[in-house]
Amino acid sequence: MKKIICAAISTIAIMTQAQHVNPLMSDFKTPHGTVPFNQIELSDYIPAVEAGIKNGLSEVDAICNNRATPDFENTIVALEHSGKDLDRVLNVFFPLSSAMTSDEMMDISMKLMPMLSDYSTTISLNPRLWEKVKYVWDNKDLYNLDPEDQMLLKTTYDSFARNGALLVGDDRETYRRLSAEISELTTRFSQNVLKELNTYEIWLGKDDLSGLPESLIESASLAAKEKGRDGDYLFTLAQPTYVAFMKYSDRRDLREKFYKMYSSRNTSGEYSNLEVLKNIASKRLQLANLLGFNTYADYALENTMAQTPGNVYNLLNELRDAYRPAQQKEFAELSEFASKNAGSSIELKPWDYSYYSNKLKSEKYDYDEEALRPYFELNNVIGGVFGLATKLYGLTFTENKEIPVYHPDVKAFEVKDENGEYLGVIYTDFFPRESKSPGAWMTEFKSQWINPDGSNSRPHVSIVMNFTKPTESKPSLLTPYEVETFLHEFGHSLHGLLSNTKYSSLSGTNVYRDFVELPSQFNENYLTQKDFLDSFARHYETGAPIPQEYIDKIVASSQFGAAYACLRQLNFGLLDMAWHSITNPVEDPVAFEIEAGKSVQMFDPIEGTMMSPQFSHIFAGGYAAGYYSYKWAEVLDADAFAKFLENGIFDKKSADEFRKNILMKGGTENPAELYRRFRGQDPTIDALLKRDGIERPKKGAELDNLNLQKH
Repeated sequence: MKKIICAAISTIAIMTQAQHVNPLMSDFKTPHGTVPFNQIELSDYIPAVEAGIKNGLSEVDAICNNRATPDFENTIVALEHSGKDLDRVLNVFFPLSSAMTSDEMMDISMKLMPMLSDYSTTISLNPRLWEKVKYVWDNKDLYNLDPEDQMLLKTTYDSFARNGALLVGDDRETYRRLSAEISELTTRFSQNVLKELNTYEIWLGKDDLSGLPESLIESASLAAKEKGRDGDYLFTLAQPTYVAFMKYSDRRDLREKFYKMYSSRNTSGEYSNLEVLKNIASKRLQLANLLGFNTYADYALENTMAQTPGNVYNLLNELRDAYRPAQQKEFAELSEFASKNAGSSIELKPWDYSYYSNKLKSEKYDYDEEALRPYFELNNVIGGVFGLATKLYGLTFTENKEIPVYHPDVKAFEVKDENGEYLGVIYTDFFPRESKSPGAWMTEFKSQWINPDGSNSRPHVSIVMNFTKPTESKPSLLTPYEVETFLHEFGHSLHGLLSNTKYSSLSGTNVYRDFVELPSQFNENYLTQKDFLDSFARHYETGAPIPQEYIDKIVASSQFGAAYACLRQLNFGLLDMAWHSITNPVEDPVAFEIEAGKSVQMFDPIEGTMMSPQFSHIFAGGYAAGYYSYKWAEVLDADAFAKFLENGIFDKKSADEFRKNILMKGGTENPAELYRRFRGQDPTIDALLKRDGIERPKKGAELDNLNLQKH
């Protein structure tokens, strides 16, 4: 009998396996062609990628074998439309590899990287294809190309030239090898960061909780219960937990412990990234040299608003000089306050800054982020943030439960314009889990483009955060900082949703790296605007609107610590530029990192701690020689929002101009021209300094504007 049952089960399994059709290998038959997450199995990815690569290479062969004289349509546009089958798979896999990863997903990723690298280099090093692309480029004046066509031609030509097409002989194989090695190393770096982060479990007792907010204690208690240890408290190094602990814990010894654990991640042991990052930097240098550039930064900045490392350093150094005096004043005040608060003279350490600055901020402005949480219940915040897009651009958001999602926490919303026309889909994913990377980001499951028949294929975007999760007694209540994070990522999503371009490769956020943060950082400005906060900030229990005095405190305290925040960002930017401006391999990464940040250093280095081994943005996230772009875009966003402050924060005319010239255009034109068209002038730093309460430096007049004309 047992054998019969086993045989029956085996037969059913075989039949089920035989009946399973890989959903990634054809267009999705779901609402709006959204991803059928519930139908996809892990075993589907590699076969679908292999099929996509095969189809993509066949499409490239068709272009190469076309006997007609190469022109814009049969070469450039045909190449743009190739590889859609592969894109469909990768636009599912890579977002999920950050939001819903697993050991199996990581293994698949490691297998895919060399396949994808080989596919990419096979195309970029195809001599017949390159010959056709170069012919069209050399004869571009023969075609009647509009600005978007011209940009597609330029980006296509540049892509080949920057990816080895001009190389000959053995250099081509060297390029192929280096590309594959860098791809594998960056994937390993990212996986090491996530794997090590998930190993930290910090068990504390009731006597260790002094100063911690009730919401954090409740979350730690719930986490302990889920591990079968009722009465204990489980903390991790997940970003919301770590940030809150460092801000509120009265236990200096525990803050030091948390800081050293958090800041020493990936520096030793099984998941060390020290050798990985050295190899990444070294091989990027080799790649840049092979392509004729002195450093990787020279290579990476060629197609940016900044254009050169010199222009980046000019911005970073000028901002350092402008903000350093204010930072020194901030630290002098904070040191005096900390010693007074502690009852004896203490030397500020990195694990003290958040704790004492929060207390000082509270004393100066009677401001406590935790006290504001009840007014920022997540569902209300969603209504407020979505409502901002309604006020500015006429958009509406309606949840559609028929659209499949990849986790129960995720929701999908249909987005329509002011005329009720469908614009796209946005997924929201707000809470931490072990399968999710730390931080916050926006990504796309599908970009926007115009089909050959003229129909507009609309985008599917997602915003992913790590907000405080609801507990047994409270809903998810956000801090103002978390609301700001939401606004930031939502700004990116609007850049994707409002895109209206012919070509996918130029749509949405496919813009210069130092321009991509403008829409996101622009949105952050609304956090300090009373009219915006009044539209949604209500107490989750009583329904009472946020008191005017709280709004005044948010606004009044918004400049607090601005100089520290600026120098901290400058440190990241300088560290990034240092790693990618090397001309020889780095032997001692610890000493190298210390030297890179010396000019903006605020604390003495702490032995055993480093930023580089965890710096996924630059070693795995696409920001290599690009982290400066946050500050570059900050100059732009402050200047852009100044127009709204002049005309009204919900001014329809200004919003229409921002939408038409920035959000809809993607990467179809030079961003300097797009910005100038919106603003009517080049950006200046005046608005940023004013917003941060920083006096203009007496020297450094060259920082008056970004002088976009020369870029």
